[in-house]
Amino acid sequence: MTKIELTNAICDGTGMLKQDAIAALETLLEIIKETLEDGEEVKVSGFGKWEIKQKNERQGRNPQTGELISISRRRVVTFKPSPVFKNQLNG
Repeated sequence: MTKIELTNAICDGTGMLKQDAIAALETLLEIIKETLEDGEEVKVSGFGKWEIKQKNERQGRNPQTGELISISRRRVVTFKPSPVFKNQLNG
């Protein structure tokens, strides 16, 4: 699902004007991004939790040449669905 499809679904579900739905979605996404960048987790009850995890530097291999390369230390976003959501998905 794309941002456009999400905004259309918000409009259909709430009766909001399209530009208001776009602004609301953009604001929500910015809040989530800023919160994660600050190292805090974002938890939505009944849906799931996003958090930042630290990956340490490690050795990898270039699949084309087989050459060893160093993969730098980095932060990654992970998502863990809530048990309610998992049960809903799995019937």
